[in-house]
Parts: sequence; structure tokens; C-alpha cells
Amino acid sequence: MAVSSPERRKAALLARSRIITTIRRFFSDRGFLEVETPCRIPAPAPESYIDALPSREWYLQTSPELAMKRLLAAGHERIFQVCRCWRDGERGRFHLPEFTMLEWYRSGADYHDLMTDCEELLRTAGAAVPAGMQVSFQGICADLSLPAERLTVREAFLRHTRFSADEALARDRFDDLMVCEIEPHLGVGRPTILMDYPVERGALARRTAGDPTVAERFELYLCGVELANAFSELTDPVEQRERFSKTREERRLAGKDPYPVPEKFLVDLAAMPPAAGIAFGIDRLVMLLLDAEAIDDVVAFTPEEL
Repeated sequence: MAVSSPERRKAALLARSRIITTIRRFFSDRGFLEVETPCRIPAPAPESYIDALPSREWYLQTSPELAMKRLLAAGHERIFQVCRCWRDGERGRFHLPEFTMLEWYRSGADYHDLMTDCEELLRTAGAAVPAGMQVSFQGICADLSLPAERLTVREAFLRHTRFSADEALARDRFDDLMVCEIEPHLGVGRPTILMDYPVERGALARRTAGDPTVAERFELYLCGVELANAFSELTDPVEQRERFSKTREERRLAGKDPYPVPEKFLVDLAAMPPAAGIAFGIDRLVMLLLDAEAIDDVVAFTPEEL
């Protein structure tokens, strides 16, 4: 991929620093504790489409999620972290194998609370760059001062594809339809919160009380780009173990490492209070706010430069 000129990259890194400083202040002002958890872990959360990088007999984290939830179980109520994460095989215009993640967790909250957090965070981060509330990314505009559109997954499939969400799952078309036909329409004009995923795509999210086929999960989109993935957290260790077992079997059948079961996490999960948590891509946020052509333009070095 083409690399920015030294002058453009320098300007991007200065803006990136302002944005991250602003994000830290945002959470500190709201009573969140900044934490650091280990990057090298014995077992990542097994997910079908996310592959961890081995580090001898352990793994580099794909997310600090499991460790941060254990901190919730230990009594911490509001925590956030800006950290490095790694995912094998992810490289492209919007992807780096090593990237910067923001995660935050709130005890006594659900995914609706995180939706409000996201709207406020976007406005605060936007104020740290010259464009302010008016984001223009590769010709697609969005106003951060507007409330986010709230759109269910079922509504999105009916609006933008020829299939219902259930039909897409049955035909094994859910993911490609999401990427090719739905995502380009999201976050246009204002941010979009795509919410209420089928439980088959619920990962570590709890089921909706009124509909057990739906998980309390949302993703945040801006200018057609996914920025964040959020859950009302599943706190039932029995159901979580069942979901892990199913995903580990899917990985095994696909010829992938199924990963060890994160036993200490499952033990601590029994003590975790009702909570909500979210993973938010820092590199992508900077890319969008600066209207950068590629994620390469907003980091100090790409893998190819090392």
C-alpha cells in the first residue's frame, strides 16, 4: 500500500495523539479507572472468524475482554483501557495485524448505556480535530452532532437485501451480505447503531429478555465503516461454556486451532455483576476523522516498513 508523505504522516500522528489524549480525558472525567492487563494470555475467547497469534505456548490477545471482565468480577465498576491487540491474517485498507483498541466496561449497565457513551465519545473526539462535528470520509459525510440512527439487524436485512436475517443465516450468507450490501449504507449522514443481532452472532452477549433468539449486541458505524462492537454481557458461566464449546467445535471443523478453554475466566464470570462492554477501534476512528485513504496513514509504522 502507498505510504503517506513524511509531512502528512507527522500531521496524522499529532492529531492521533490529541484524539487519544481526549479519549482518556473523556473517561477520566466520567469516573472510569484506566487499567492495563497482560497482552500475552493463555487462552483467547474462541471466535469463529478471529484468529489469535501464538506466542510460544500462549497467545497475543485479540482483545483485553476476558481480563477486563475478571476485573469487573473483582469489584471494579467502571474501567477502560487503550491497548495493543493482534489478529492473525488481518491486513487491508481498514485492517492491521497489530492495532490499537479502546475497551470500556460498566457494571450495572446495558448496551443502551453504551450507545449513549458512543454518541458522546464521537462528539468529544470530533472536537479534537479541525473538521469538528462534520466528518467527511472519502466523499461520505456524517454529522456527529446528530443522534445516532438505531437500526435492528432484522430491519437492516429487510431494508438492504433480498433476504431476512434468518434466511441469510440458513443460507450461510449472513456475513457476506452484511459486508457487501448492508455496511455501505450505515453511518451515512449520521452515525448508525446496528443492534439486536441473532443469538448465533451474539458471541459473549446476553440474550434479550423478550426474545431469546436475539442477543443484546450492537455495532457502531460511521461513513460505512465499523468502529465498535458492544454487548450487554452474558454473565451465566454455564451458557458461556456452551457457547465456547460450540465455537471451538466450529474452529476445529474449519481446521483451525480451537484454543484452550479460558477456565479462570469462566470461574470468575459467576461473580460478575450485570454489565456492558465495548471494543472500539482507535486506528479506524483516527482514519475517519482525518479522512485518511488507508489505516496505514495514521500509524507510525506499518508491518511492511519494519
